[in-house]
Amino acid sequence: MQGLKKVFGLLVCVLLLSSRVFAQGEDESKMDWFGEAKLGIFIHWGIYSVNGIDESWSFFNDYISYEDYMKQLEGFTAANYDPERWAELIKSSGAKYAVLTAKHHDGVALWDSKVSDLTVVKKSPAGRDLVGPFMDALEKEGLKKGIYYSVLDWSHPDYDRKTRTEYRYKNDPKRFQKFVDFNFKQLEELSLGYQPDLYWFDGDWEHKAEEWKSKQLKEQLLAWNPNLIINSRIGGGLGDYDTPEQGVPVTRPHSKYWELCLTMNNSWGYQHNDHDYKSPGELLRVFVDCLHMGGNLLLDMGPKPDGSIPEEAENILKEFGRWTSKHASAIYETQAGIPAGHVFAPTTLSKDKKILYIYLDYKVNESLVIKGLKNKINRIWVVGNGTKLEHREVGKMYWSQVPGLKYIDIPDNVYDKDITVLAVLLDGEVDLYREKGQVIESN
Repeated sequence: MQGLKKVFGLLVCVLLLSSRVFAQGEDESKMDWFGEAKLGIFIHWGIYSVNGIDESWSFFNDYISYEDYMKQLEGFTAANYDPERWAELIKSSGAKYAVLTAKHHDGVALWDSKVSDLTVVKKSPAGRDLVGPFMDALEKEGLKKGIYYSVLDWSHPDYDRKTRTEYRYKNDPKRFQKFVDFNFKQLEELSLGYQPDLYWFDGDWEHKAEEWKSKQLKEQLLAWNPNLIINSRIGGGLGDYDTPEQGVPVTRPHSKYWELCLTMNNSWGYQHNDHDYKSPGELLRVFVDCLHMGGNLLLDMGPKPDGSIPEEAENILKEFGRWTSKHASAIYETQAGIPAGHVFAPTTLSKDKKILYIYLDYKVNESLVIKGLKNKINRIWVVGNGTKLEHREVGKMYWSQVPGLKYIDIPDNVYDKDITVLAVLLDGEVDLYREKGQVIESN
């Protein structure tokens, strides 16, 4: 009998372990599309575009009165809003997903929320749901649907804070719970109404995860959609991926999955005085940095209050489309590249680690050199036009384990106007020499 108990106990342990492994497999597999997407488009659209001021922060920091901020509702028309064209432009850029600000910190909802009167449907000339048509357009184009939602709401009467210096109340858990319940209800509307593939939360810094009920919230969101992906700004370390902002990481973030969110100019939403747009080439270099470190770029644009896209933003998306369509094989089927120092350029690797992709935003002096590569090179070609390139190895000593320098000659006529990509086919998985070199002991 005792033996049977031991066997039964062992069987239970095996079953529990198996179920955990299966659950982990499910969690991991739902991230596949995100890891392969590489590029997404962030859309900050709201009433702040009317005066072209900082979204929500302008009244929170007392740069403008709350009343004057909300007067922008009167000018938010969405008269030229064309969600189908938005989705087509986003797809043509090479992006695989988009994230729309359904509600920023100002509390103004872009959909017809049944638990709030502060919506563009009820309070602005737009007078209609703006979230649903865009989600439908994304789905039609085969793009993943993302919704941005601020967990804090500086307009809500049950939220404790009004501005940086003013509070409605302090230390009233019951009242704060009323606000959290409101959040759950709005997220139920969004989840059941639009079935997003991804939630991009923001604003968690003002309270602890326990106060936001982050664990319960995630459980509820996953009950509505088990394949839902959630960013790291839900609190409590519960997110599926990290979201560094604006500053390009110099070293790879610790999370396996991560995404840099970056503005095209210096503003998230549309600001008519901000003409300081980064060039398409500059943004493509940032994109390549993200690829090199195994992450995604979430590139932001801010539509005008009538729903039209600024000409500069449209041009950037079209230039991205030119480059991504030409170099698709070196973008979507890749993983993080080799460590810095082996070649003076960002790199990525194919999924099987047998192709090394090298991204050049400059013309090399004489030849490009790869250091510390043990592999034999079978072939090198220019991605996008197929031109085969010659290479040679210099300085390999028969007595040393240190590889020679592998030089690649690149003719002037193969360079891309922004970033040239070389594909280096190896004789097996990439194998790098990472030691300090050798001293001759016998010759």
